[in-house]
Amino acid sequence: MNSFGHYSVAGGQGLVGKSIKKGSKRRIVFFLLIMAIGCLLPATLWADEISARAAVVIDGNTDKILYAKNPNLKLPPASTTKLVTAMVALDRLNPESVITISEAAANTPSVSPRLRPGEKFSTRDVLYLALMRSVNGAAVALAEATAGSEAAFVKMMNEKAVRIGAENTRFINASGLPGPDQYITAFDLANVMKESLRYPMIKEIINTRTKKIYSVGGRRVFVKNTNQLLWADDDLVGGKTGYTRAARHCFVCAAEKGKDVLVAAMLGESVRSDLWQDSRVLLSKGYDVLAQKSEPMIYFSNADERPVVLASYKPHKGKKKLVSRHKKHKDSVKKVKTHKKKHRKSVPSRVARKGGKRASGKDLT
Repeated sequence: MNSFGHYSVAGGQGLVGKSIKKGSKRRIVFFLLIMAIGCLLPATLWADEISARAAVVIDGNTDKILYAKNPNLKLPPASTTKLVTAMVALDRLNPESVITISEAAANTPSVSPRLRPGEKFSTRDVLYLALMRSVNGAAVALAEATAGSEAAFVKMMNEKAVRIGAENTRFINASGLPGPDQYITAFDLANVMKESLRYPMIKEIINTRTKKIYSVGGRRVFVKNTNQLLWADDDLVGGKTGYTRAARHCFVCAAEKGKDVLVAAMLGESVRSDLWQDSRVLLSKGYDVLAQKSEPMIYFSNADERPVVLASYKPHKGKKKLVSRHKKHKDSVKKVKTHKKKHRKSVPSRVARKGGKRASGKDLT
């Protein structure tokens, strides 16, 4: 395991120092073998602990990465997209204003409850439908009420993403339904969650377990939060789930314990129940780092992944120092290639041993 700034970087990225003294071939081979085992063992532990394709837990007070797996891997966001949808809508809409459900919104593929063309709800209640139950039509209705069309609203979403620092993110719709060139990273998703907590209404909604809402016409709709951790973790502030066949299962959440705030994000989980287990592992690791019981760690299972540029907590002067830090470890990152094939083979076998069912069904979040 190597020192990477203030992080430990796992994934078979061992470097053989130049200070190896000349000796017999046996000593050299033995030394390399010990180094290889030392580097690969943490990688194996990582694969066993976090089954999502990408995951991260950050300190909500400082934005520091505490524990991560492929934090910069671009993957489909699914319905975690709706956090950005809600923020952009609240930036421009009065929560008490009335939204009329259009034909396009009503006909958007979605989970229940189904919205009806011409039906009217308050903006507040449409937000409950979008964030708690993840109704895709509700996201489209918010987009149309805010910008006149979903296409115009998506431009606002991408601008919002850039403003909050989610530079490796791109949206093509307001709901998170699959489509070409739509992606987010686990690190960006964690920052999206952190930003959404600045909105009191979003924070209230994602922390609500069940809710009865009413249309202007009097139709009652019962909504239950898709986030199962709300019933199991008292420290949880809230979260947002997502699922499509392309994205698999996704989840982002925040937890508060005293003055500590942690934000955990997971993308590309094959089995839904593993979302909750991975969340617990990430939050536990995050608290351990904050309590100085362990060191921050970033693990890369994909050879195409690059380290987070700001790999050190120390202040840097200018961009040149950052570039040189990246070049310094460029060779070490390339050594992950040997681990890439092993990781791909290990995931299906692990799922099979757990007896979990693979994601299936329609592309609904």
